[in-house]
Amino acid sequence: MTFRLSNNLLGILNLVTFLFSIPILGGGVWLSRKGINECEKFFDKPIIVVGVILMIVSVAGLIAACYRVTALIWFYLVIIFLVVLLGIYNTVFALLVLNKGAGEVLSGKGYKEYRLQDYSKWMQKRVNNESTWFTIKSCLADSKVCTNFHTHHLNDTVQEFYKAHLSALQSGCCKPSNDCEFTYVGPTNWTKGKGVFTNNDCNTWENDLDTLCFNCKACKAGFIDNLRTESSKVMVINIVFFVCLVLVYFVACCAFRNTSRDKF
Repeated sequence: MTFRLSNNLLGILNLVTFLFSIPILGGGVWLSRKGINECEKFFDKPIIVVGVILMIVSVAGLIAACYRVTALIWFYLVIIFLVVLLGIYNTVFALLVLNKGAGEVLSGKGYKEYRLQDYSKWMQKRVNNESTWFTIKSCLADSKVCTNFHTHHLNDTVQEFYKAHLSALQSGCCKPSNDCEFTYVGPTNWTKGKGVFTNNDCNTWENDLDTLCFNCKACKAGFIDNLRTESSKVMVINIVFFVCLVLVYFVACCAFRNTSRDKF
């Protein structure tokens, strides 16, 4: 009996997925061996895991489609179903933990201030973990977010600087908090006043480009807010991915039904 359309389509989809898994796996292996900084090495294991899972599932789908193996199609359906559930869980979870919090608008300033207590407790706990934050700090340093900030605003007057539209990371990590009321000398060079600061970030700030406010709560808040912005972009990709996954699941269900009919 000739293959039905759903079996052929399932085979084609899994062939594409298998080919797609090769560069993903290769990229993860490359990062684990050639990654030159913490940012790159931080992502190698998740990428390798995704690549291996994608490859295994694709091979199972290909064999199931070509040879109409009922057990493999069952396995394929279960895995795809679990991936869909996991994706929905991660999306809802991300919305819950990243939905809370926003930057504070300042009068006469072009940028916002970011306060850690405004964000979810779960995210606060994550960034307050020393090991986690050390990795994030290394990533921020490697990305030169504050070095580029320093170069871009080096010749700004104080009035020009206050009108600048800064990103959440630049505002939280590369300059002192507005509460400190330091005297502006340069974008990363501020003169501390004398007295007791109510905001501990003021004591943490250093003019050294390697330190600045990377250990400040404002920097952690800026990182979370930047994560919120980036996650909204990823959410669109997730929706497209879920639609494609549901389509694959539907085709796999049809293939399973066809295989079952052919055997009986």
